[in-house]
Amino acid sequence: MSQSGSYIRIDNVSRRYGAFSALDGVSLDIAKEEFIAILGPSGSGKSTLLRLIAGLDRPTEGRIHFEGQDVTSLPPHKRGIGMVFQEFLLFPHRTVRENLAFPLRMRREPKEVIEERLEWVAGVLSLTKLLDRYPSQLSGGQQQRVALGRGLVARPTLLLLDEPLANLDRELRQEMEIEIRRYQKQLGIPFIYVTHNQEEALSMSDRIAVIHNGRLEALGERQSIYDHPPTPFVARFVGKSSKFRGIVSADGTTVSLQSHDFQFALPAGSAFKAGVSVDIFVKNERFDLASKAEGSAGIICTIADVVLRGPFLEYVLETDRGDTVIAVKPKRNDPLPVGEKVLLSWSPADCNVFKAED
Repeated sequence: MSQSGSYIRIDNVSRRYGAFSALDGVSLDIAKEEFIAILGPSGSGKSTLLRLIAGLDRPTEGRIHFEGQDVTSLPPHKRGIGMVFQEFLLFPHRTVRENLAFPLRMRREPKEVIEERLEWVAGVLSLTKLLDRYPSQLSGGQQQRVALGRGLVARPTLLLLDEPLANLDRELRQEMEIEIRRYQKQLGIPFIYVTHNQEEALSMSDRIAVIHNGRLEALGERQSIYDHPPTPFVARFVGKSSKFRGIVSADGTTVSLQSHDFQFALPAGSAFKAGVSVDIFVKNERFDLASKAEGSAGIICTIADVVLRGPFLEYVLETDRGDTVIAVKPKRNDPLPVGEKVLLSWSPADCNVFKAED
């Protein structure tokens, strides 16, 4: 282990391609049995970071350590890692058994080692009854398990996953999210999971590292990243939110919206100067809706549409200024009707406030 107690240490790593900086000064410590998601939009630098950890590329600056050993210059095959990609990359004319054994045969492992590893990984991933089938005879979820098995069969000390569920339908993806997290807990090795899908990151990981424009924008436990985003970008990117612009009052305790007749108290712990402009982010499921006749304060809205989302309803609201806001509420027997006037509000504890961006 390193002196800091981290199993993997990414120390001030940057990667430049000419004048373009794909990654800029990223530092990250990962524990031995941790599932960490690298979350960010396309082009943010998350896949570059994964390639550097894998040894498929080398950093322009910074160092990478595994268990206290500097592996920055080590090739991939000497790092003890497994990798799973977005594409399954299964050999179509080889059986599941042959696909799983391929990495071991490339390493010229003895026959008895190959058989032992095949039995082990097939048991972990429930593939024993599928070993003699071909990829074309498997479902998408079964093919994904084979791809995982090929990354695990050499018993790596670290598994890297690069958007492995991107090609699966929603229902199957949600099933595999549960399975992958279960495998990680069972194996007790770190999983580093790269994705642009916040649902995957939130459902599987212990911690989330948000990458934006090549920089580490945020790092924390998944619930904390969702409930208490540290920057406006994270507030926009993680979860579905609506944004409002406001002005802090003279006594620094309340905010008045610029475009709507609504004032609310600043969240506890906020500290802004009087008169400063702020941006307010509210998760769509944390809005309060009240009948205009019953409510006393809020943004006057008209319900333009109601969308069914399983056990939830999405109310598409139009404000009196022509803005559109989405409010998500549990489904009930008497949903608010289209065309009704309502007051939209929120609790100070349910919003995130930042100094206004230009």
